[in-house]
Amino acid sequence: MANTKSAKKEARKTVKRTLHNKGIKTRLKSLTKNARVALESDDASTAQKAVSEAVSAYDKAAKRNVVHKNKARRIKSGFSGALAAKF
Repeated sequence: MANTKSAKKEARKTVKRTLHNKGIKTRLKSLTKNARVALESDDASTAQKAVSEAVSAYDKAAKRNVVHKNKARRIKSGFSGALAAKF
């Protein structure tokens, strides 16, 4: 348990940040799943749209340090490669 006033405040901030980041990460996982399902289908426009949404979300999350920038780059690269190979 935090002893100082500043440590108590930091603990409160950590709880708020964790809840905020958890929502973002959940959205990223959903978009990733949607993009993978769309890539397995035969509709190029749906796959392009789903991949575009996922890539945009990963860019924003990496910009705000919710996910590491290299993780975002790795996932974006995988999506673009899969999209190019499929269509």
